[in-house]
Amino acid sequence: MISINNKHFGDRLFNSIRKKGNFLCLGIDPHLDLIPKVFQKKIKITKETYSKNNIKIVDHFCKNLIEATADLIPVIKFQIAFFEQLGPEGFKLLSNLCHLIKEKNIICIIDCKRGDIGSTNNGYANAFFSKSSPFPCDAITLNPWLGIETLNAFEKFIPKFGLFVLVHTSNPGAKDLQEQMTINNKKLYEVLINKLTPIINKNIGNYKLSSIGIVTGATFPKELKSIRKKLPHSPFLIPGYGAQGGSLNDAKLGLIPDEKYKNKFNSGIINSSRGLCFPNSAKNCIDISSWKNEIYKNLEKNISDLFV
Repeated sequence: MISINNKHFGDRLFNSIRKKGNFLCLGIDPHLDLIPKVFQKKIKITKETYSKNNIKIVDHFCKNLIEATADLIPVIKFQIAFFEQLGPEGFKLLSNLCHLIKEKNIICIIDCKRGDIGSTNNGYANAFFSKSSPFPCDAITLNPWLGIETLNAFEKFIPKFGLFVLVHTSNPGAKDLQEQMTINNKKLYEVLINKLTPIINKNIGNYKLSSIGIVTGATFPKELKSIRKKLPHSPFLIPGYGAQGGSLNDAKLGLIPDEKYKNKFNSGIINSSRGLCFPNSAKNCIDISSWKNEIYKNLEKNISDLFV
């Protein structure tokens, strides 16, 4: 039996990856225009984003997606924007999904890219990490570009909960600011890494993995490899694999072999959204049962491809 410190996010993440035997993160981004017709037999997606139909369909889609993948996936990440656009009912749906994931013992990340200062940031911290949180999760994404003080409000919740700090993102526009040279001949994201390093090292758990993670994209493999060398104890959340153009081999540059567990990669997760949520094989299923079966089979194939 693998011992686990439930009071440390890094330990929970490391153990979840070991237990499920893979490092995939299911990114649940319920694009309204991609939800299959099998979920629209009685009611249809409407052009008005905020509508009762859309809320019901997204609810049905997400719950069935979680049920279909729960046995295999170690981490689920919700992109909050797709729920926020559905109004207060969308936030209530996100809350229900967070509780559902907790029941299934899956690591839950909310991709909300929060980051502010003072009492405003305290509000964000309480929203996601307090005992009465309506969105019980294990970690969130954090935008640090107002300064390192954006982490201050979250310190009292660390290391039990985790942060994934945006360091070098997967979008082409990442170069606009993150790669700008400073007067010290360092790129701006490298300056950020230097400031994050002591905070990361302060929160390392039993598996030598911190509760302070970073986001760095597979679409910039050279930078990803370099950042991993600089931050050996930080869990990486790696977007950009698949639809954005990053290859699996590129994405794996941010992972570290787990020498005590058959050298399977750990210490990070590779996010996949469209490839797992909307595979072509499930697009034209005639009933929910067959759709869930196709989702499961596609996930099995994706996991198998990780080790080729």
